Amino acid sequence: MPIKPEHKHRYPADWKAISLRIRQQAGWRCQWCDAEHGEPHPQTGSIVILTVAHLNHMPEDNRRDNLAALCQRCHLTYDMRIHIMRRKQNAARQERERLIAAGQLPLIP
Repeated sequence: MPIKPEHKHRYPADWKAISLRIRQQAGWRCQWCDAEHGEPHPQTGSIVILTVAHLNHMPEDNRRDNLAALCQRCHLTYDMRIHIMRRKQNAARQERERLIAAGQLPLIP
């Protein structure tokens, strides 16, 4: 998965080498569904791009047991709950900011 620019500082300088090593160790196959990098995914038919997931969702934690080589489908499925949670938090924050700007919610010191 591409690293968002606002999160790049959370990854080590040698992340590309770490990521490559994890994918190589997995034999360029998804560790969960066995889909092969560069080939059509057996379930979706889309070309597989092998990614490296942080299992605890913390990019600062690059211990081997926290990293897994996953196809996009498995990676997105694994991250789905955290993406939904963050979307809800962002929506609530934006709504609070909108209400404060409109003078409908007091600014709490």
